[in-house]
Amino acid sequence: MIPPLGCLLAAAALAGCGQAGVVAPAHETKVPTGTTQAATGTTAATASAGPTNAAGAPGVAKEVADPLESSSDPAPASVHHKPAATPARASEEFVAAGAPSNAEVRAELAQMHAAERATLRTQQKSLTPVPGGESVGGNGTVPIPSDVPEVVQKVIAGANEIADFPYVYGGGHASFVDDAYDCSGSVSYALAAGGLVSRPEVSGELESWGVPGPGRYITVYASAGHTYMYVDGMLYDTAGRSGVYASRWQVEPTDNEGYVVRHWPGL
Repeated sequence: MIPPLGCLLAAAALAGCGQAGVVAPAHETKVPTGTTQAATGTTAATASAGPTNAAGAPGVAKEVADPLESSSDPAPASVHHKPAATPARASEEFVAAGAPSNAEVRAELAQMHAAERATLRTQQKSLTPVPGGESVGGNGTVPIPSDVPEVVQKVIAGANEIADFPYVYGGGHASFVDDAYDCSGSVSYALAAGGLVSRPEVSGELESWGVPGPGRYITVYASAGHTYMYVDGMLYDTAGRSGVYASRWQVEPTDNEGYVVRHWPGL
């Protein structure tokens, strides 16, 4: 089993687990979402270490205005979705058998590092659209592949958990457990399911998540106002959905120009 905080830091010789390389930039501020539920079972250390809002409450997040909010089908105040499970619970719902072991992943790292950047474009996949829409149909989820590391399976499981939740600016900031998620709340929730963040991070913070450049399995694109990611070549983005309850899994790759590109070491 791959450890929950992603001991896949093999690109740094598997020097240890944790949030090495995750830096919160000073230009971000923090505020609550309004429909957030109780705290989730993520690491307590980060909850108290985050910035505070005007009232002094720790760990509440805000980002600058999302320039793609209008294309994210923001939900009206009358729309209410059931709260999500915690990311850890979502990641346990379905993890396919046969995931590579730590030793197998370490053995592959030396071979894959040079090919990661060159093959990123060919890994970006197209999905089946809803008629007349821009995101996947059915229940909004995508199959979890069995031939990727377990941590990647867990990120996909987490992304599936909230794939059809409404978009609300600030959703998922104060807690991973919420009933609507904006762009950074969505990406943070999915990464948390794989143990790759331990508190919600705003898009500006995700500009410093992990290490620079695209990854083999997970690549996060972030700017001060918007963020999205590719997981096993599939685009996960709030912008471009076909309705309030449409999926965050997008049919086609998007234009990545103008974004900081980040990945987790070894992934």
